[in-house]
Amino acid sequence: MKQSQLLVKWIVPASVSALVGAMLLGTLYWAAARTDEVAAARQKDLVTLIVSKLQSSVAHDQESATVWDDAVVKTRERDLEWLDVNLGQWMNTYFGHDAAFVLSADGKPIYEFIAKPFGASTATDFYRAYSPLASRLHKRLAAADQEGISDRVLSIGESDLTFVGGRPAVISVKPIVSDTGEIKQRAGEENLHIAVRFLDRDLPIQIGGEYQFAEMQFMTTMPHDKGHSQIALRSKSGEIIGYFNWHPFEPGTNVLDATLPVIGLSVVAIFIAASLAGHAIWGRSVKLNSNRQELQSLALRDTLTGLANRAHFQNELVVRLQRSKPEDVRSVLFIDLDRFKAVNDTYGHPIGDKLIALVAERMRDILPNALIGRIGGDEFTVLLEMIGSSEVADTANRIVASLREPFEIEGVYITIGASVGVATATGPGAEANELTRQADIALYHAKAAGRNAYAVFGDHMDELLRTRRKLEHSLRDALAGGTQIEVAYQPVYLADSSGPCSVEALARWIHPELGPIGPDVFIPLAEEIGLIHKIGSLVLEDACSLIAFLPSISAAVNASAAELSSPGYPLRVLSTLAKWGVEPSRLEIEITESLAINGEQETERNITMLRTAGVKFAIDDFGTGYSSFSRVQNVTVDRLKIDKSFIEGISGGQNSAIVEAIINMARAQGLQTTAEGVETNEQREALKSLGCNNVQGFLMSRPIAREEVMALVNTGNAKHGRG
Repeated sequence: MKQSQLLVKWIVPASVSALVGAMLLGTLYWAAARTDEVAAARQKDLVTLIVSKLQSSVAHDQESATVWDDAVVKTRERDLEWLDVNLGQWMNTYFGHDAAFVLSADGKPIYEFIAKPFGASTATDFYRAYSPLASRLHKRLAAADQEGISDRVLSIGESDLTFVGGRPAVISVKPIVSDTGEIKQRAGEENLHIAVRFLDRDLPIQIGGEYQFAEMQFMTTMPHDKGHSQIALRSKSGEIIGYFNWHPFEPGTNVLDATLPVIGLSVVAIFIAASLAGHAIWGRSVKLNSNRQELQSLALRDTLTGLANRAHFQNELVVRLQRSKPEDVRSVLFIDLDRFKAVNDTYGHPIGDKLIALVAERMRDILPNALIGRIGGDEFTVLLEMIGSSEVADTANRIVASLREPFEIEGVYITIGASVGVATATGPGAEANELTRQADIALYHAKAAGRNAYAVFGDHMDELLRTRRKLEHSLRDALAGGTQIEVAYQPVYLADSSGPCSVEALARWIHPELGPIGPDVFIPLAEEIGLIHKIGSLVLEDACSLIAFLPSISAAVNASAAELSSPGYPLRVLSTLAKWGVEPSRLEIEITESLAINGEQETERNITMLRTAGVKFAIDDFGTGYSSFSRVQNVTVDRLKIDKSFIEGISGGQNSAIVEAIINMARAQGLQTTAEGVETNEQREALKSLGCNNVQGFLMSRPIAREEVMALVNTGNAKHGRG
């Protein structure tokens, strides 16, 4: 009995406990080894990803300073102080580049920057390292090679892993090019910028600290320590230039070491500790696996917003279209933010990034079940499935309305907007590329309609787009040839005088095949394709050259939002006035009412600068933009031009009260007034009686050629002299 009791109470439990303990101990050893393997594999994947992005990130860093009009100009001028601040010191401070060089098109050094002495590395060592890449890029530039340029990559380049004086480094070569396209550069004559980032010393320490790699170091020879992990770094030619070596993260071993003392205390403690350790190890394994999946997801997601990136969105669109049944409806929406560039220019890129993230949040709220992608800086795509055309239109409208609402960022309220293009396909036969192309065309039409709107693709849009492309090409040719764009002048008269006191300069396009093309067609087109500055300069030059010979009159020119927001606009205006010897007070610049009231910071600065110099400003078509007079109380202009829609019925008393209120308000603000569209003597007399200063319209004169203006003014002066 005692033996059975001993067996039941002690021997069997002890044996079972020992067996369970041995099994748990064996399981712990196996699980620890497996967990360490998973952790090591995950770290290798992460290092591989870091190395693969290292070259492209150095090249991307360069483009923040090399795709820049100022960089092109300052390099040509050999402004070494500017180059040092922007292409040397800044690249080191902001991006951590160790060295930078600027070469002329013939390979001669213009500027060099080396952050600090790097052992035996000399300027000659750097030259030997980067000269093959610079030579290869020069040949590509001379051949006008554009391969590799995309929405993210703005210019071609060459980069590689190589040695500089025995030290491994990433070297990237980029051309210094214009960001606006206004500075002309012949292919192959671009100056070059070289960025160097060493792979040893600070970089392994930085990577180790950022990603928690123990004992991270760079080694030039293959390490044979089995207790460490390694990744080989290879140049484009396949040459191994070194290895990243680190002590791998060993969560399993750490857990096992912590558990062994507990196992020695008692079998029961071993069982409990092993059970807890098993749960802990499982949790670690799950976390490691989750991190691996997160790394894989990085290749599919936009890092700023978490939305699908361009490649993932396109691949998913292809798959879903192929899976479509005959009755399935798929719609692609292209979304482009309006005025986003102005936000970046005004508040800086960090605020722009926060704005993009907030836009993504709003779109997720509106479309919780849709596939949403970010395909560019301020461009998004959406895939809608299984909803009808009316619901798609309603969704597009909701997106436009939502993104029009202000965003609050760091206490500042920022208002943008969005244009949306929609394309829809039914059944499995749709092509992903064609569907996205149609959505892109529809987006263009939404923008052309005035932005903050959506458009659904129709077959007619293809033809309209082809016509538009032809018109773009013709307008470029017209400005290049200098013969089709003409300037006409409409005289402006004092309300109580028969002689002209001023002229308004108006651009006219006489197409050799299509005949006259209205400014309502080609002026918006010029603004969109970046030609409005050339047209504005042409009109300004012609107007100043005219009044230089007619000292008794002044001239008015129209300025677009793009011109007024340009940093160089005031200098262009004042230089043209000085060239022709015209007093600034004889020039009046007409702007829209909305631009005057809601001007950008740069626009307001330019207006203030020009008005300080003596140039006059007028609000054109006043009364059509904002109905509240209180909104123009603080507008810094000199004249209000009353829109012709108010003049049409003034002789019958229909609009007399409105016109009188505008004139009285202007007089109270110390502003002059001009009435547009005057076509009858009754209208002129009514305006004169109300106190309007100037009149303009077909009653006095239609727009006339330069020679007719000179004849008209000279005749009037002669009559005045005889009188």
